[in-house]
Amino acid sequence: MQKFGIFCTFALKYSIIMKKILTFVAALLLAVSATGKTTESDVIGKSNIKLSSRMMTPEALWAMGRIGGVEASPDGSRIVYQVGYYSVKQNKSHQVICIMNADGTGNQQLTTSAKSETDPTWLDAQTIAFVSGGEIWCVKADGSGRRQLSKTDGEVEGFKFSPDRKQVIIIKSLPFHEVISQNPDDLPKATGRRVTDLMYRHWDHYVESIQHPFVYSVNNDMVIANDGTDILDGEPYECPMEPFGGIEQLAWSPDSKTIAYTCRKKTGLEYSISTDSDIYLYYIGTRKTKNLCKPADYVAPKVDPTITLATQAVNAKENLVNNVGYDQNPQFSPDGKYIAWQSMERDGYEADLNRLCIYDLATGSKRYLNWQSDVEAFCWAPVSGKKVKAADPQFYFLSVWHGCCNMYVASQKGEVSQLTETWDDWTSIQMANNGQRILATRQSLSAPTDIYMVTPATKRTSNASPATIQQLSHENDHILSQLTFGKMQQYWVPTTDGKKELVWVMLPANYEEGKKYPTLLFCEGGPQSPVSQFWSYRWNFQIMAANGYVVVAPNRHGLPGFGQEWKEEISGDWTGQCMDDYLSAIDFAADSLPFVDRDRLGAVGASFGGFSVYYLAGIHNKRFKAFIAHDGAFNLAAMYLETEENWFSNWEYDEAYWHRPQMPRAKKTYHDSPHKMVEKWDTPILCIHGEKDYRINYTQGMAAFNAARMKGIPAEFLVFPDENHWVLKPQNGILWQRTFFDWLNRWLK
Repeated sequence: MQKFGIFCTFALKYSIIMKKILTFVAALLLAVSATGKTTESDVIGKSNIKLSSRMMTPEALWAMGRIGGVEASPDGSRIVYQVGYYSVKQNKSHQVICIMNADGTGNQQLTTSAKSETDPTWLDAQTIAFVSGGEIWCVKADGSGRRQLSKTDGEVEGFKFSPDRKQVIIIKSLPFHEVISQNPDDLPKATGRRVTDLMYRHWDHYVESIQHPFVYSVNNDMVIANDGTDILDGEPYECPMEPFGGIEQLAWSPDSKTIAYTCRKKTGLEYSISTDSDIYLYYIGTRKTKNLCKPADYVAPKVDPTITLATQAVNAKENLVNNVGYDQNPQFSPDGKYIAWQSMERDGYEADLNRLCIYDLATGSKRYLNWQSDVEAFCWAPVSGKKVKAADPQFYFLSVWHGCCNMYVASQKGEVSQLTETWDDWTSIQMANNGQRILATRQSLSAPTDIYMVTPATKRTSNASPATIQQLSHENDHILSQLTFGKMQQYWVPTTDGKKELVWVMLPANYEEGKKYPTLLFCEGGPQSPVSQFWSYRWNFQIMAANGYVVVAPNRHGLPGFGQEWKEEISGDWTGQCMDDYLSAIDFAADSLPFVDRDRLGAVGASFGGFSVYYLAGIHNKRFKAFIAHDGAFNLAAMYLETEENWFSNWEYDEAYWHRPQMPRAKKTYHDSPHKMVEKWDTPILCIHGEKDYRINYTQGMAAFNAARMKGIPAEFLVFPDENHWVLKPQNGILWQRTFFDWLNRWLK
């Protein structure tokens, strides 16, 4: 139920495709000569798929390349990036590293190994480091001089070199038995797990190892020493943090003497009910650590683990100065005088306003960027050689506002202005060309991720664009050029509380004026994730359009990008205003849009969207003819104890279901749980769930399906034993799409 990031892709022009084919063949021949046979991963590369129709298919989606990391060279002349290709036949992916000039020319695949190669970063203007087979390697920008730098027995899970290139942070996993006891040595085949505390599962795995950052020395030839120092030596805490944290949660100081890192120093029950993570400074010379968020003598107030932390002492006004919420992703300023990081104010609230905190290393003072929405990503502007003026840029950052994630600039004075103003989602941001330009990635509801260079205007006038945008990559143009896409529209729809909600409407790809089409209400997850310009390889609006559906996607109450008050109105009210907003959106579409067939409406969604579908099934008053719920919560009392991150249910429900008397919001939440409304179900429903989903256990989907069938309602249950809250394997992804549209076509066409 946490906000999830969307993993996306980008592509090359036709002239580059031939280069990749040749490179791929060379890699294949290399693998054959080395092993005497071809392995499955050898044949996973850029697809030359020829489509039989102009309509998007699941196979076309999975043929697209997907972007990973992007980084500009120190001199700004070249860009290195990662692309993932997928084979449906082999049911696996292959990651490769590519390079191009800063203007998008000269694009070529740099790595040719049969192994996946990831995490490219520049060591200098001519050399790139990356991970292959769990070790750090390097290669020249022209593809020569490939050599191995680390020898860790394949344990590297992430790395970051110091600015002086004399040290490197390496992320490795260590055995962890704080909450799951280690089995006796004489029972090596025992599969049982003796659990002694909470947080024994996270996301999709049992917690029997944790990641720690190690600092290794590097010699003049960039060879990494064999022995490293564990920054968290002897501490039972993880860094980076589960479930999605990576190397971005650590940062080197410009002088290479200090490391800032993110850590939630809690285990077991304390971990499961708290979002309180901090930013720490680790001093290389003394091996001492300092907490930047809290004073050295800070003692956390005791809390009741069965009640929302919103009303407890930890979130009292006088305690909030101690950064008791999510603090993560530190970055030092170019001059080393400051550290900035993303910071949420309150403990236990994973969707609090994501602020930008700026910490003065000399004084220990903290200030926060005054902005109305979440800071999704940021980077420091360079420190100029001249005297810094109040109007000079200090930060560039990404933030969602009104259904789009755009780029903004904050001045030294703290004033914010918008740099990009398009219907898109910008997804990453970093400085390039000595701070003159911004290297970024962008996607939309109609385009997978590509790489762009953004040049801010040197002077702003009323008629001038705030920035020039240049597209550098075209990874999937060879596929996109064969497809007909649906057109997108935007509406502002009145809500029952006298406000308005932004609603995206995607037209069918084969749209013809005067025709009516079956229509899908898209229910967003989160519950506080934006319905912005995301490109998804599962919940893809263009593949829905290709199958002849109108898609109605409301930015209901509870979503970011419309002010914090709008976003927070959903907590404790999952079945109130946000459900009215869904019905307002679909009623508007049925009543006001001539191409919507009100007799062929469906509702679909995942996570909180799946919960929404289960709830709408009991209140829709025969509006819909079909439902699809993926990984949705069905029985909220059961979910309170089944989910692993207990802070989520505490904040959203207010308290445990067994409390008597109950607080009003808790009473409403448990009373309105969808499993109590099955008596009103009357519409065919498809339930989908992954058995490795430990956020919302698969028993929720199973129970919903069983209830529908026992009521005599047409229903199906698509269950994936090897998938988590998402569907990540290619063949499972194809099965998901086929089942999804088979079900909709059965009831809406």
